[in-house]
Amino acid sequence: MSWHDILIRKLERHSALTKADISVIHGLPGKKRNVFKHEDIIRQGEKPKDSVVVLKGMIARYHNAPEGRSQYLSFHMAGDMPDAQALFLDVMDHALCALNKAVIVLVPHNAIINIFKDTPSVGFAFWKETLIDAAIFREAIKV
Repeated sequence: MSWHDILIRKLERHSALTKADISVIHGLPGKKRNVFKHEDIIRQGEKPKDSVVVLKGMIARYHNAPEGRSQYLSFHMAGDMPDAQALFLDVMDHALCALNKAVIVLVPHNAIINIFKDTPSVGFAFWKETLIDAAIFREAIKV
């Protein structure tokens, strides 16, 4: 199974994708990367050019507090795109790190943005994924 298939399976949980949509997703470029335990994938304050798709392992989204501590915000596993919001951020307001040995794919932002423009149905599936992620986050931080 390719990384595209892992992402497609995740998106199909909430969005109906046509054969044409699936073909477009299969056309996405990506660079597979192994990540070590506690390794930062992207740091708060950096300017991202890629989005992450998790293939194996656990990835955490965290925020650096002013006093130097890290606050974990969310946890992500295979199929998740933990930094999809970074598509629209000039500078990261959070960071991503591996909680254990992990495998990720880095997908160029420009390729994803082009899908939004050229194939809105796939763009909506990505957008819905980010909204679900945000809803889970909001539920987790309720007092």
